Amino acid sequence: QDELAWVSANGGNITIIDKAKGRDLPHFTKTDNRIYLNHRSKGLISIRWDGSDEKQHLKLEGIKTFGSGDVFGKDHDARTSSILPSVDDGWRENNTASSPSEIRISPDATHALAKINNDIYTVLIPRFGKTPEISLADVDKAKFPAEKLTVMGGEFPAWSLDSKKVHWSLGSSHFRYDLDASKQFSDSLALVKKAEKELKEKEKESDSITEDKDKDEKKKTPKFKAEEFKINVAYKRDIPQGTLVLKGGRILTMNGQEVIENGDILIVNNRIKEVGVSGSISIPRDAKVIDVSGKTITPGFIDTHAHMWPNWGVHKNQIWMYSANLAYGVTTTRDPQTGSTDVLTYADMVDAGMMHGPRVYSTGPGVGFWAYKIESLDHAKDVLRQYSDYYNTKTIKMYVVGNRQQRQWVIMAAKELKLMPTTEGSLDFKLNMTEIMDGYPEHEHSYTIYPIYKDVIESAAKSQIAVTPTLLVSYGGPWAENYYYSREKVYDDKKLQYFTPYEELAQKSRRRPGWFMDEEHVFKKHAEFMNDLVVAGGIAGVGSHGQLQGLGFHWELWSVASGGMDSYNALKVATILGAQALGLDGDIGSIEKGKLADLLIMNENPLQNLRKNNTLNMVIKNGTVYKAD
Repeated sequence: QDELAWVSANGGNITIIDKAKGRDLPHFTKTDNRIYLNHRSKGLISIRWDGSDEKQHLKLEGIKTFGSGDVFGKDHDARTSSILPSVDDGWRENNTASSPSEIRISPDATHALAKINNDIYTVLIPRFGKTPEISLADVDKAKFPAEKLTVMGGEFPAWSLDSKKVHWSLGSSHFRYDLDASKQFSDSLALVKKAEKELKEKEKESDSITEDKDKDEKKKTPKFKAEEFKINVAYKRDIPQGTLVLKGGRILTMNGQEVIENGDILIVNNRIKEVGVSGSISIPRDAKVIDVSGKTITPGFIDTHAHMWPNWGVHKNQIWMYSANLAYGVTTTRDPQTGSTDVLTYADMVDAGMMHGPRVYSTGPGVGFWAYKIESLDHAKDVLRQYSDYYNTKTIKMYVVGNRQQRQWVIMAAKELKLMPTTEGSLDFKLNMTEIMDGYPEHEHSYTIYPIYKDVIESAAKSQIAVTPTLLVSYGGPWAENYYYSREKVYDDKKLQYFTPYEELAQKSRRRPGWFMDEEHVFKKHAEFMNDLVVAGGIAGVGSHGQLQGLGFHWELWSVASGGMDSYNALKVATILGAQALGLDGDIGSIEKGKLADLLIMNENPLQNLRKNNTLNMVIKNGTVYKAD
């Protein structure tokens, strides 16, 4: 069990205070000599330095969200349950009040600041009577004076030393909220409103037939806003310098069904300069030539539903998950629900060449049922500006954020802010169909029925909604990952052992519940729809869901192809169609002039046997060559 401890700033022995017992976030005031802590059910508490005399000071709750959850059942990875909320009986509206993720007492011990969902509040702490329980869902109606400080949300809130200001950040911006100035603003606004009311009453007395010209005009009440300091830190993007030629390989370009049986690829720095039949390209004198005769070249793989959740809080210099995926040929990833904003920093580190890994795109934290109750189109815009103006994600995850009206507000706001939203399957076929009709461009997880007929196939294909089925966590039956764990020698895979920590690999592959006969598995039935979708001209992606980093992408690809899909189309789903799903097909997904040099060199031909896509010899990402065997 975790412990609370202290150590001198000058070093020395560690002094244990007490077992943590679910208490965290230690902080202090200037008025007493106690340690203030957070507890999930008790709220803000404090103890003495010897761990005794625990006191409860404040309990808070926030808005009642839409409140829905996915069914994953007992197989669901317990380590992710706190990040992706779930319930046992499917998603239903349950209006559960939100709990604060942190509460911090002010240095002068008079107020507390709280982060609830992604908004920041302050509230007066009563000093007498029993422990107050205060709802901040509507600060104007709170039991004690309270204030909502954020409009779009914020992270890492902190008090100023004089307790008069609150600081937080959002993306690369720093915000400072002056509580005294806010109070003066509110007092002045109240005086103005009072004067306007008195003036209207006098006008009515003097002219009984005077019409209220503003009757149909809703005046927006001015709001006090925090000061914003935009901090722009420039860093050079990693672009390798040099000229490289891949000579004599079989090139699967992903342009239609094109195969160049004996071709050359000229790469300059990080982009493809020329592609053609071997001998047709002029090779510069300074070029490095790699003979790939007898090998097969495809574009780099694109994982459209990758959960690579690295260390949060204190960041590391290299992430094993990133290395594993790159080693297995995944050169681009998109995480459609990160759980935190830490991934944004890691993505920048990859782009800057500070760590190796695939290109890391993400939606950032999902716009989820557990965090929001969207009240209007304007409210939806305020929420999504976190992503368009600060996180710069280009995409969002609309995670069953409400009823159909609320979901429509989200897609309307996303369109205006130039964000591409994806959705959550949620085991609800009717909901999925409304999302197609409302214009959502992406769908995560499999549809929940079988068979799927022509009406749905054509609707999905013609609407161009990109479907990533994540069959490793199939809806409606055993997860496909159990098929592979029970039939492959996963633990003995030397490459996996090299890139995967022992605890991670052993826990997943040495002992597992879940052996099922072939006919019990459902992923091949879901895969039939994926084949029909692609044949009908639809868009599909391969998403490994983070189930087994690296090799899991190949399992998912094989599963997607198991419903009758031919190998070339399967490889297109793994490359160019995945790029189209993410809106990145102008730069990646096929082998053609001008595109980024993301390429895989395989020892054997995956057109003859799709499983040969895991015979990687080299991985080229952004023009940099990595050995893969």
